[in-house]
Amino acid sequence: MAPRKRGGGSRGGGLSFIFCCFNSNDHPEITYRLREDFALQAMEPALPMPGYDELDGMFSELVDELDLTEKHREAMFALPAEKKWQIYCSKKKEQEENKSATSWPEYYIDQLNSMAARKTLLALEKEDEEERNKTIESLKTALRTQPMRFVTRFIDLDGLTCILNFLKSMDYETTESQIHTSLIGCIKALMNNSQGRAHVLSHSESINIIAQSLATENIKTKVAVLEIMGAVCLVPGGHKKILEAMLHYQRFACERTRFQTLINDLDRSTGRYRDEVNLKTAIMSFINAVLSQGAGETSLEFRIHLRYEFLMLGIQPVIDKLRSHENSTLDRHLDYFEMLRNDDELALSKRFESVHIDTKSASQVFDLIRKKMNHTDAYPHFMSVLHHCLLMPHKRSGNTVQYWLLLDRIVQQMVLQTDKGHDPDVTPLENFNVKNVVRMLVNENEVKQWKEQAEKMRKEHHELQQKFDKKERECDAKTQEKEDMMQTLNKMKEKLEKESTEHKNVKQQVAELTARLHELSTRQAAVVPGGPPLLPGPPGGPVPPPPMPAFGGMVPPPPPPPGGMMPPPPPPPPPPGGPPPPPGRAPIGGIPPPPGAPLGSSLKMKNIPQPANALKSFNWSKLAENKLDGTVWMEVDDAKVFKILDLEDIEKTFSAYQRQQKEADDDTLSSKKVKELSVIDGRRAQNCNILLSRLKLSNEEIKRAILTMDEQEDLPKDMLEQLLKFIPEKSDVDLLEEHKHELDRMAKPDRFLYEMSRINHYQQRLQSLYFKKKFAERIAEMKPKVEALTKASKEILHSRNLKQLLEVVLAFGNFMNKGQRGNAYGFKVSSLNKIADTKSSIDKNITLLHYLITILEKKYPKVLLFQEDLQSISVAAKVNMTELEKDINNLRSSLKSVESELDYQKKRPQELGDKFVSVVSQFITVASFSFSDVEDSLTEAKELFLRAVKHFGEDASKMQPDEFFGIFDQFLQSFAEAQQENENMRKRKEEEERRAKMEAQLKEQREKERKARKAKANGEDDGGEFDDLVSALRSGEVFDKDLSKMKRNRKRFNNQNTDSNRERPITKLNF
Repeated sequence: MAPRKRGGGSRGGGLSFIFCCFNSNDHPEITYRLREDFALQAMEPALPMPGYDELDGMFSELVDELDLTEKHREAMFALPAEKKWQIYCSKKKEQEENKSATSWPEYYIDQLNSMAARKTLLALEKEDEEERNKTIESLKTALRTQPMRFVTRFIDLDGLTCILNFLKSMDYETTESQIHTSLIGCIKALMNNSQGRAHVLSHSESINIIAQSLATENIKTKVAVLEIMGAVCLVPGGHKKILEAMLHYQRFACERTRFQTLINDLDRSTGRYRDEVNLKTAIMSFINAVLSQGAGETSLEFRIHLRYEFLMLGIQPVIDKLRSHENSTLDRHLDYFEMLRNDDELALSKRFESVHIDTKSASQVFDLIRKKMNHTDAYPHFMSVLHHCLLMPHKRSGNTVQYWLLLDRIVQQMVLQTDKGHDPDVTPLENFNVKNVVRMLVNENEVKQWKEQAEKMRKEHHELQQKFDKKERECDAKTQEKEDMMQTLNKMKEKLEKESTEHKNVKQQVAELTARLHELSTRQAAVVPGGPPLLPGPPGGPVPPPPMPAFGGMVPPPPPPPGGMMPPPPPPPPPPGGPPPPPGRAPIGGIPPPPGAPLGSSLKMKNIPQPANALKSFNWSKLAENKLDGTVWMEVDDAKVFKILDLEDIEKTFSAYQRQQKEADDDTLSSKKVKELSVIDGRRAQNCNILLSRLKLSNEEIKRAILTMDEQEDLPKDMLEQLLKFIPEKSDVDLLEEHKHELDRMAKPDRFLYEMSRINHYQQRLQSLYFKKKFAERIAEMKPKVEALTKASKEILHSRNLKQLLEVVLAFGNFMNKGQRGNAYGFKVSSLNKIADTKSSIDKNITLLHYLITILEKKYPKVLLFQEDLQSISVAAKVNMTELEKDINNLRSSLKSVESELDYQKKRPQELGDKFVSVVSQFITVASFSFSDVEDSLTEAKELFLRAVKHFGEDASKMQPDEFFGIFDQFLQSFAEAQQENENMRKRKEEEERRAKMEAQLKEQREKERKARKAKANGEDDGGEFDDLVSALRSGEVFDKDLSKMKRNRKRFNNQNTDSNRERPITKLNF
């Protein structure tokens, strides 16, 4: 009887295996046994049986091809000679029948190389694609069924490299085709025997290239890849290869972390239930294998380290969602993940003598570490680490995160690295040994070189960023200006159409009234003879003529509607002689008298010596001459002092010129002096100089920007705000005018103030420009507040669900309160926030608010939607009406100031390049309408708010929006929190019931599986050893032993803590 080809054919026909893979210290291993019903087909050998020695030699060659363990080899050799000869003849006959080109590895290798050369499927017909897939499937079958020498020959000819090269060179269409799945199946078939598996694991790139196939959208391919990688985790030495392969995939797919794709696929829905469940089961089995195998078998630190990586990617909420699939195999893997996590967290909490550690709470983690380290020799070092962490860079820009990443990786390796310097995970920092930190030091010169290069690049980046920001500001300003203009034009158009319609209606009414009046006058003339009486005129004057009709028979237009704002009064006329001269210019008619000149007949002229050079100014306040009578100043004479003072020394000490000396090479030559004139206050000059250095514009560029109202966006808003602090004062202008002939030697701040003082109405222009730039921002700040008040008031007024809720609360209050406190027809809205103060007498954790929500869910489910009705409440609760009205008033006064300056500028001749009138006129048109719109909206919001307050019976004169809406906002938050707490309690109860039911089902299922395995052991086994390892991983049988152990520990722990309420449920993982 010929042995079966499936499951290894002649290599593994008649064999099955039993594996045990979760001993605490041993790696999973694969063991075999012969089936009890192993039998061969009865056949008569074609050739006579040779001698025993020759038969043993021939049979030994056959057994070598079966790739059996030593124990099973002995069982085969123990067979009778007749059986051996029968098996040998059967195998030889099968080989003769299958002798063809496809029985040679060279054929498949040539086919693989040929297919890899044709990298695209676009040029292939459907039949060609099916033929290629059929060839690869034939290779997969051959690797499973052909003799061992076929596999050996395939390995010797580097067939694995051909498969890997094909995988690397595939285009997108091939990647998503069945060919990709078949290639992965070939690798899986090759790993189905010990020699092929060892060859795959020893290959430097095999696992990495297999991992690259996770990038495909083909679910079957992904499942096959995950099953191979999960099974490799169970093989000795394979776990770390898988971690390295996932890191390789992170770089290959440009992912943020190595497991990002797995979590995304775990959370993604494909719409195909079976494929989706298979994929998610494969992912969870792979995750459990990664967590529990390798170093994870014995190292709690390693399991927590890897699990934290998954938790940071959000696996826990995804696991909660996966429960909805209600698949027993998937649920088994989910249970194992959660129970392993709970046990690890319990073990960790025992180290700190705590019931539970909330690892997402930084304060709790810190307190636990501090308590553990307190009163130990390590505590000073712990404090030193914290102190130095305070000094670490905290800015979000630059390379700040790299410092913290370095610290994170160092701590990770300190925790995970073994005493021998081995890293169980992929080494975060290469050549880093905890016992030999000195190796991490980088050459000082190299660091210096990198710093210089980084500084150079940082400067270039800063300059480019500044240029980019400038252009961006220009674009934003132009775009915003265009949008505002279009919006204003649309609103003005709507308003004009509305007013035109109203005017037409009024015109029609006036015409009707005129016709009626004319009719009445005609009737009166017919009744009274001689016509209507004439109006009496002034005594002695002529008779006044009848009133003339308006143009075209129309009456004069009606007066402006009531409530409309009167146009602003015209600016006061300039004083006689034209506008006042700009600051700094000499008055018309001559220069001012010199200091000390007599201004009255009673004071004599002072003879004050003049310095040869300009001196620093003494900022005093002069006393007016008309206030000198009867004071001490009439008795002093400073002329005497001039004779005593060393005026040259004063001139030398307080000279306005700043002298800078340079040493000459020759001692005989005198040093050169660079003189710089500065007459304004030193601190003010210093601050002004700092501002100009930050602005990086010349005086001419600043002047042009101010005259053109900053068309090119050279002046940011923050710089304009600083410029307003350096308006030239009158004292500065007077001093600068005295030294204008020394303009070239003036210091930079003095020159700037002098140049700005020459601009007509410089301060008013600057204020107008600043207001123009800030106007849109200020309007944008006020509009949402006004809109929030309007929306919140409407929501409060029109919410039927809120009304129904108040009705239920009123019923609760009247039922629970007795005497004078009961029998109420209404209550203050502030009472809503007192509902949670009433606690249940049965359970202190349940309040009246929890109970109210439960009643609403059962009796009034629609009322729970009142939270959706009040979406604007939270924003309105932050609006302070007093501050909002103050902002409106400030905006109104500023707008009027700009209008006044515009009127003034219109009356004076325009200088070349002065665009104030054109720019500001256009701005005023848009801004006035925008401001009126906001003002009207605020008026409407106030009216709605008063209605809302009165609607709930509150005092409108005392209640402000932030207080009124704040009450509802606080209630909404409390309501949502209580609703979530109710949901948590409900889930906790359901989880306890589900857990008990699941344990009963698992117990029953294990019994069925045990019986099935026993029955299967007596039947035929079609799978190879690696296939069976994958199957056990897929079904979760691999984790049965650990799962049972964890359940026993959990049960024992629950029995010990029956009276304690501090333990959290198993599946409520508060991460």
